Amino acid sequence: MSSHCLLSNLSFAVPNSKPQLFPIPFSCHCNTFFYCNLIRPEQVCHKLRSYAPLVPLAARSSSSKRTEDTEEVIAEAREAVSYYLQELGVSHKESIEVALNSPNYVSMLIDSVRELDEFSLWNSTDFEKAYDPVPAIPPFKSKVYLMAKQKGDKGMLPFLESIGLTLSSATHLARYLSSNSLFQTLPTLINKVKYVKKIFFANSDDGGHIARNARQMMMHLSISIDEDVQQTLSFFEKIQARRGGLHLLGSQDASFRHLIESFPRLLLLPKESHMKRLMVFLDDIGVVEGCKRQILLLFPPIIFYDIEKDVRPRLQAILKDGLEAKDFGQMLLKYPWILSRSILQNYENILIFFDDEKVPKISVAQAIKSCPLLLGLSVNKLKLVVEQLRDFGIRNQKLGKVIATSPQLLLQKPQEFHQIVCFLRDLGLDDDIIGRILGRCPEIFASSIGRTLKRKLNFLMGIGVSRSHLPRIIRKYPEFFVCDIHRALRPRMMYLMHVGLSKREVALMVCRFSPLLGYSIDEVLKPKVEFLMNSMGKPISDVVEYPRYFSYSLEKKIKPRYWVLNDRNLECSLKSMLGKNDEEFAAEFGKGKMLVPPL
Repeated sequence: MSSHCLLSNLSFAVPNSKPQLFPIPFSCHCNTFFYCNLIRPEQVCHKLRSYAPLVPLAARSSSSKRTEDTEEVIAEAREAVSYYLQELGVSHKESIEVALNSPNYVSMLIDSVRELDEFSLWNSTDFEKAYDPVPAIPPFKSKVYLMAKQKGDKGMLPFLESIGLTLSSATHLARYLSSNSLFQTLPTLINKVKYVKKIFFANSDDGGHIARNARQMMMHLSISIDEDVQQTLSFFEKIQARRGGLHLLGSQDASFRHLIESFPRLLLLPKESHMKRLMVFLDDIGVVEGCKRQILLLFPPIIFYDIEKDVRPRLQAILKDGLEAKDFGQMLLKYPWILSRSILQNYENILIFFDDEKVPKISVAQAIKSCPLLLGLSVNKLKLVVEQLRDFGIRNQKLGKVIATSPQLLLQKPQEFHQIVCFLRDLGLDDDIIGRILGRCPEIFASSIGRTLKRKLNFLMGIGVSRSHLPRIIRKYPEFFVCDIHRALRPRMMYLMHVGLSKREVALMVCRFSPLLGYSIDEVLKPKVEFLMNSMGKPISDVVEYPRYFSYSLEKKIKPRYWVLNDRNLECSLKSMLGKNDEEFAAEFGKGKMLVPPL
């Protein structure tokens, strides 16, 4: 039979006909009978049939083996499942999708039907009244339909398998849902699953950002945890066990199943009165739409919290001692566990600890605001770090400044801090200098030796700075350790060479005045170079002898003094012009007073 002939029969429709459960045989113009095993003649499902081609009736025999019927049997079983789901209120399109994506459930029904057939139990069971075979028509599809109905899972089993659950997990979850008085209908469950997928996995390509946050939250957790955090960690472990690990956390295909298995109550929550209220609350505290999923995935129990009874009281407990309501949205985004009971209790312990250390409350608040991961650290862990800082003279207000500037320092292990200290000692810096560097630029001590500190030193030596000059450069300008090589250091050095200086001259300037490494091209270097060469008429080589020229204000010092000298037709070096204080300059060049020309 031609494909055109088959297609014309598949499009057969009976106007105003009632849904027909059983297969309907009809003939085509080539005089071959076919079974169009359709649930509803007016709603032919090509998609279901595409997985199992129709078999000509003439080609079948009563002695056909079961293996030869497999494709047709599966197709009929799928159609029976689809029909059963439609009876439960599921749309025709969705019923087909579920039937196609629940192969284990379909196989289970087929096996159950065959088992009853094998032992001739249809007429001696509860199916006796329900089973009413049609003469001369194979009753297999009707048996599958009756078997699905007899299972009593209200259509949840095939649906749960279709969204990624194993049949065993789906069975367990279906039993849990059906036994709960809050469960309504299968269509309601389908809509709820769609909504959960939307709020947890919309725009699911996050580049691994959620996974990185999850790892950090676990890494810096050293307190006893409550049940909510424990459930979250168990959820993470299920994802971690898969190939790809936590990187799959934000992937719907990879983690939705584990989310539902870990938090089945999600499927019982009222959508309008509960879940949507949480979304509105997150809007109110400044969490943008694309970031809400990060909070939900990193701390799913938050979705069970009551806004008025749970969230707002905990919010008020956090917003004190320097923290403000407008800060909470960003803190929650960085550290969703902040709303758990164990983290809130630890927050109180941390405040007491720093109060005993006489650290200003505003500094503690700034540290927690910038790095809420601190709230997962035990007080004993904090003590170890604070004791190390105290050994270098960092205590009280100095400690407050350090943790407010670089709260990540408190996340370090004691041995990591010690490694930085040893690295600086090996460069020739004593502990007094290291202590001053720590107070001035604590970010250095939270950096990686290999990826950050050594790379910056290699850059300096690469432009011609000798190793013997490194200690002096570090003492004078330790901040260069936290400057980006590609976006800051290299472009600045290249600019100075572009305006006429040699690589050796740039290296000499850095050795003589290392803060030069931190000056912006557009805001400092370029305007001062242009004034030097265009207005003052001096060669660029003059800055090699006196690179401190770039440290003075162009408008408040360089220009006024130049105009005084220019008015008197005087010439002097940059050091003589700028290295003196106002009184000394006035005494030498202004006849006892500063002469600043009118604007």
